[in-house]
Amino acid sequence: MIEIPDSEILPQSMEHNIWTWSAQSKVSPIPIKKAKGVYFWDVDGKRYLDFNSMVMCVNIGHGDERVIEAIVDQARELPFAGPGMATKPRAVLGSLLSEITPSGLTKFLYTLGGADANENAIKFARAYTGKSKILARYRSYHGATYGALALTGDPRRTAWEPVVMPGVVHFLDPYRYRSTFHRNREDVSEAEFCSDYLAHLEEIILFEGPKTIAAVMVEPVTGTNGVIIPPEGYLQGVRSLCDKYEILLIADEVMSGFGRTGEWFAVNHWNVIPDIMTMAKGLTSGYAPLGAVAMKPEIAATFNDRVFEGGLTYNGHPISLAAAIATIKVMQEDHIVEKAKETGKVMSDMLAELVDRHPSVGDARSIGLFGIVEIVKNRKTKEPMAPFGGSSNEMNAFKKYMLEHGVFVYTHWHTVLLIPPLIITPEQLAEGFMVLEKALEITDQAVKV
Repeated sequence: MIEIPDSEILPQSMEHNIWTWSAQSKVSPIPIKKAKGVYFWDVDGKRYLDFNSMVMCVNIGHGDERVIEAIVDQARELPFAGPGMATKPRAVLGSLLSEITPSGLTKFLYTLGGADANENAIKFARAYTGKSKILARYRSYHGATYGALALTGDPRRTAWEPVVMPGVVHFLDPYRYRSTFHRNREDVSEAEFCSDYLAHLEEIILFEGPKTIAAVMVEPVTGTNGVIIPPEGYLQGVRSLCDKYEILLIADEVMSGFGRTGEWFAVNHWNVIPDIMTMAKGLTSGYAPLGAVAMKPEIAATFNDRVFEGGLTYNGHPISLAAAIATIKVMQEDHIVEKAKETGKVMSDMLAELVDRHPSVGDARSIGLFGIVEIVKNRKTKEPMAPFGGSSNEMNAFKKYMLEHGVFVYTHWHTVLLIPPLIITPEQLAEGFMVLEKALEITDQAVKV
């Protein structure tokens, strides 16, 4: 590797790289040098509390030596094997995943990340059912490749239209704070709210024709588009509708999986077993690129005698699989899922206090260590602090303050996501919330009385 001083990391990176989700003339990346636990440091030695697990993936925290050693050991023994070969990591990971995934999901296809996991899930669903349409939600994000973008509902899809995968139909999310069906009703019960959104989905199914629909794809808990936690009975109701109309249920657990919500997978909160489930991010905690499609054996059996016309050069890459194996073992040994559930209760209480103290906080919600703050200009009208699909001076100033004071967060339009590593302690949470409280004073000043 070419040796360059720390002072050249940023300028050299700016010279030769294209930066995602950014206007290239306005990008300002942090020149990061090292990371450990819930913190990372830039080249000047400034420490940042990682309140976003980098990109919602470093669930076990940075720099865990057990995972690093597993990667090194695998690189020394067998750094690469072709996708058509059997390896020890393939044998071990399949067994481990079968133990922690919902019952009956025992077959796995490995990919490079969440987007291609979702695209391959669609291939399996269409092949198994012989049907073509996929129903997905508007406030969803399923990946940046063209097929995954077609599934995505938010403006990241419309920026690249026309997308190339036909047959995707979007429906509405059960978004309590901004409910389409209950705009003027604050008193609607949870049961009625749930029933109305299930009725909406069933109506879409009937309009489109059940015999044309291969699958319904949902993030069990919506990710960047709002950490939308479904009401009790909703996910069970979606499962029932899929069974009623012979449609597969695909759960995108790329962000919500591997302990993020206080369970191994978000579907476990509602005892729902999908037919297909996708995963990535926390699967290796970001230590190596890997995604996976889990499915019931009868779906995989579609290709027992028929060629599966699909593949990836790095399918089943030994180093990535070794990282996943080590990550799962760390989570089991350190009881990280259980800790996330308990620390999540602490974060939930902290979020509730933000609503009490800051007029610009319209809503704050969380499940496990998966949280969000909605920042508004007016609580009564719920006018967001930034427009749908855009940003604002207030939100930019908010994020700048957080970074200047050593807390790394992800803002999405008018929301702030709080997705720290699952190993975070209550004391470290409090450290981040102290800065968050001060940053909210900026948005409080923009509130319209």
